Amino acid sequence: MVWGKSYADREGALPFAVSLAAVAAVTALLFYCKLAGIGPHHPIFFYLLPIAAVALIYGSGPATMFALVATPCGAFFLYDPIYSFQVNNRLEIGDLICFTVLALMAVKCSVELLRPAAKIPAVRTRFGRLPIN
Repeated sequence: MVWGKSYADREGALPFAVSLAAVAAVTALLFYCKLAGIGPHHPIFFYLLPIAAVALIYGSGPATMFALVATPCGAFFLYDPIYSFQVNNRLEIGDLICFTVLALMAVKCSVELLRPAAKIPAVRTRFGRLPIN
């Protein structure tokens, strides 16, 4: 259960559409900042918070798609030369690789936060029985 909805309610195309809309919105905001000259040095990492939010609300599928779509969007719009998937600087290629790995780890950790304690095997073996709330 996430925010009063069962998993069956979250299975449709809506979570994936929201994820793509979030990628577009964050990319547009970062691209505007880049063109205005106030962009950060490593803009790709600004996708991490929305990825975690999508993972907490909709689960791992839409958040994983968000992370995998954000990487080429960042390469195309945010790194020089813009409007090209070619990235000239090796440090920026490292940023993209590091971001992808970090984003997928953030998705996994965010989804684990939602798992009930009763379903985690380590809690049972460590404490013997679960406290009753």
